[in-house]
Amino acid sequence: MNKTQASPGGSPCPRERIVQAAIRLYRAIGYRKTTVADIARSASMSPANIYRFFPSRQAVEEAVVAGLLGEVCAGAGIEARSNVSGEERLEAVFWTICQRHEHRLAHDARLHELVVAAGQANWPVVFFHAERVRGLVGSIIAAGQASGEFRAGSATALARCTCEAMGSYLDPSRIRTRAGRATFEEMMSFCSGALRNAAPAQVAGLRLQYRPTCRA
Repeated sequence: MNKTQASPGGSPCPRERIVQAAIRLYRAIGYRKTTVADIARSASMSPANIYRFFPSRQAVEEAVVAGLLGEVCAGAGIEARSNVSGEERLEAVFWTICQRHEHRLAHDARLHELVVAAGQANWPVVFFHAERVRGLVGSIIAAGQASGEFRAGSATALARCTCEAMGSYLDPSRIRTRAGRATFEEMMSFCSGALRNAAPAQVAGLRLQYRPTCRA
């Protein structure tokens, strides 16, 4: 039987039992205080059995983070497929991600601490999540370019720049920081303006208005 599949009868497979046991413990005492022995006891198996499915304690932590970030991406993916304008879909995607992180911080602070630590340690699972988000954003931008809503250019590069601009609302480690940062609405307005496909006359007008200041 594949280690990631459910056991006969629909019960969780051993790997999933381990992950769920770890989540319970992380919520109760935090990931830093949780040992492999604790996880094994909570999952009703031996520590040696844990290592059959995960090579280390960090591997268990990474599996938990992957699940948490996967839920965030799943919610964002639903918004990315909605039948509204590109700007509205982008806003919904970013807002969903931001709200999922803020909800975890408010209601699951110890799990949020693990997600933040994973990002600060540059775990591969965090990079994979960021790539998935950029992929969602890139697909929305590409569709907007095809419809004429967004300006021309590399959708991949535009997605990267847009995600960087919205970073304080996408990065779990920056969710808590509010002082001095632009509001979500202000950042979305900025990004939408940068992506919007300006009419040729508007672009020409902007160029005519710009005059470099001559220095003496």
